[in-house]
Order: sequence, then C-alpha cells, then structure tokens
Amino acid sequence: MQTTERDLRLDMLNSLLTTPHRELEKVDALHRELIARDALFYGHLAVWYQRHGDVRDHKEVFVGSLLTSALEAHREAGFMLMQELPPYQVARVVDFMKKLRGKLPRQARTAVVQYLRAREKDPQFFDRAAVRARKAMKHLYASCHVKPSARADAVLFKDAPPADSLAFMLKQLSKASTPAEQAALIVEHKIPYTVAVGAIKQLSPTVLVALLDAMTPAEVINHVQSLRKKGALEHAEVKALVDEKLKLAETDARVSAYKARVAAEAAELDEETRQRLERVTDEQVKQRGKITRSTGLLVDKSSSMDQALDVGKRLAALIGGVTEAELFVYAFDTVPYAIQASGGELSAWEKAFAPIRAGGCTSLGCPLEAMRLRKQSVEQIVLVTDEQENTAPYFADAYKAYSETLGVAPSVLLVKVGSATDATERVLRGRKVQVDTFTFSGDYYSLPNLIPMLSRASRLELLLEILDTPLPRRPAKG
Repeated sequence: MQTTERDLRLDMLNSLLTTPHRELEKVDALHRELIARDALFYGHLAVWYQRHGDVRDHKEVFVGSLLTSALEAHREAGFMLMQELPPYQVARVVDFMKKLRGKLPRQARTAVVQYLRAREKDPQFFDRAAVRARKAMKHLYASCHVKPSARADAVLFKDAPPADSLAFMLKQLSKASTPAEQAALIVEHKIPYTVAVGAIKQLSPTVLVALLDAMTPAEVINHVQSLRKKGALEHAEVKALVDEKLKLAETDARVSAYKARVAAEAAELDEETRQRLERVTDEQVKQRGKITRSTGLLVDKSSSMDQALDVGKRLAALIGGVTEAELFVYAFDTVPYAIQASGGELSAWEKAFAPIRAGGCTSLGCPLEAMRLRKQSVEQIVLVTDEQENTAPYFADAYKAYSETLGVAPSVLLVKVGSATDATERVLRGRKVQVDTFTFSGDYYSLPNLIPMLSRASRLELLLEILDTPLPRRPAKG
C-alpha cells in the first residue's frame, strides 16, 4: 500500500513517543529523518511541541535542528525558542550542535550571545541563573567564546561576587550560625533550595519553611524525595506549605504533566502526599484538552504483555480524568475482562487492574465482540497490544461485525508495545478503517501526548492545528 503524505506526518507525531530518555544520538537520527521527510511540517511541529510536548530531549533537539537548518525560517524560529530555555538546556543544545551536527552556526552563537546579554542586563535575573545553573552558564560563555560582563566575570570566573549578588548571600548563608539567621537570608534573597541545601548542614523546620516559600511548585515536585528525607513531611507547618505548593502545581504551566505521577511512584511518601501528586498530573492532563468522543480502551493481557497492562492502567487514568463521554475498559487474552475503577486517579485504576495477570493466547477481537453483544457503542478505540493474535475472533473481523451491528465506524489507535508487528494495522488499512499507531518504548513522560490525539474529532484536525502554529521570528530592528 502506498503511504500518503498525511500518513508520513502522523508517523512523525507517532515517533515522538519512541525515544529513550537521555540518548540524544537516537533522538538526532530520528529528527534528521523527520526533517528530511517534510521540512515545512517539521518547523511547525517543532514550535507546537515546545508548547505542548513533555520530553526535554525532543525539545532540545528540535531547537538544535532548527538552528542548524538550511531554511532561514527554521533558524529564526530556533533563535527565538532558545531564548525560552533554562541555561542547562541551552548548554545541551550547544553541545548537541557541536557534537552531533558538527557545527555551531553564526546565528546559533548570536542566539547564545543574546541569551547571555539579556540576563546580564538584569542583575537579579543573572544572579538567579548563575546560582541555579553555574556550571551551564560558565560553559556557555567558554564554549561560545563570549566575553562576560564585569558582574558575570566576578561571579562565575573569579569567585569574587559583589556584595549585592545572590552568590555573595549564599556565602553568608554558609556562615550563618542559627536557623533564624539562615531563614532570614533565604527569605530576603529567595535563595533556591538546590543551592541552599549544599550550604546548610542541617535543615531546621524554620529553614525549611523559608526554602519552601521561595520554591516554585515545579521545584517542590522535583525535590519531593529530598524534602521527605529532610523531614519536611513530618512537621505540620512545613507539610502544609508542601501541600499548598502541590495545589498550585495543578494549574502551573511550568509543571510537566507526568512529572508529579513519576515522583509519586519513586518517592516513599505518605498516602495523602502521593494522592496530591497524582491529582497534579490529573489536573495538568486536563489542560491538554477534553475527550468528547466515547472511547473503548482494550488492553492485551496475553503472555508477555506485562508492559501492555502497565501502559493500559496509566492510559485508563489519563483518559478517565479528561473524558466527558463514556469510557469502556477491557483487558483480554481470549476472554474479555471488563474493568471499572472506583475513581479516576491512577491508584484507583491500579486497584482495578490488580487481579489481572498476563498470560494465555491472544484474541484481539474478543473485547470488541463483547462490546458488540453489550451494545457498547464508541467513536474511537485504543488498542494496547503487540498486534500478535492467534485465536478467533480476530480484530479486523470483529471490527466489521461491530460496525455493521451498531452502525458505527470508530477510529482505531494502536498503541504498540513489546516486539510489535504491523499485522492488524495492515488488514485494517486494507479495509479502509481509520487507523493510527503509536509505538511505546518505555518513556512514560510521553503518554500525556496521546491526549491531544484523542481529544480531536480527527487526526486531520490535529495536523491542521500544528500547521497553523506560527514560527516565531526576531523583532525587526529599528
């Protein structure tokens, strides 16, 4: 079957779910292929992903790819997008261009110069960047051969910060002998948690309150494990501040949609704090859009499909948190098991999935046949599987019977896990079924990216939204 241009663009979207974390070489190979396929669409996708995506590796490679592109519009967009990144990511973009693209174009260096000069113009802005990301800032000046301002030179290279600088106050913090003195310095100068913990040997409740007051909601999530170890969750007043920050994180645009849920799973937290972190993810996912189409989530539980079950329960929690329509969830081998949760949070779905174990042969069509017999009509189907089936009813046949009986033609999204084939996909495409695929390879941070796909009336609507995303340009001089 000949692949259409629309299929290629959708494949570009799908591929954003497949990249291992912190392996920029693999990310680079993928982006080279994407830009070669459709450079025009790639530029719009890069900007759209900065606004809606979650995987930092992709964001960094998008910017580096735009800055090294042959297209002027790409370079302009890359220039502007670089200004939005934190210092450590700008440093990673620079290293990416030098190492994997073999060059640092003049326009890219100019972007770094503007980035550094913008911070130098505002002493407070510069001081916070220099304290939070000292190594990255020094690297940018040195690797791009940028002459630092007098303040930057004193703070970063001569270790002689002026008395009005945050770096100087940090030195005073390390000398402070009482919690009251430490807290006063932290509150007055908003000294960041990550640097304060290195300067203070023991954090008292007074100091923890001061630190939390200066922390952003995203920082609290990023350091919740460290805060727990420092005793922040054992003191009522301190824990109340943690709870307050987590409440603010529910609507903070700087918080990654899945970061809180990963933090909840990684840290040894009390149940209340864990639920608050899960609520952050639920609320953040809601910002991605509402699902207004009824959905069937079918999860393969046959032999070796443990990963499918894990992805399935997470998708159930994500979809269940944003859907305004009916959601039917089934796990299956050759028998379909209807699954219902007592709530929309991940813990409720984990409890609902708990009795399910991977094993048995595979009939991809059996849950759809159950839905046909129960007259459960849906507009879209999400099938989590490796597409390998060996027992009737087969999915394509069950889909035909389902469509004819209920008078519907739901779109199908295949979430591929494990050693997936394309057997079911090929049969469905041959029968003119609207089918899209996503290959999942372990990056749970990328799962919320599925929500925009499921919340649109069609995949074409999402593609048009991406193409309508304008490429930023530098303001005209004069």
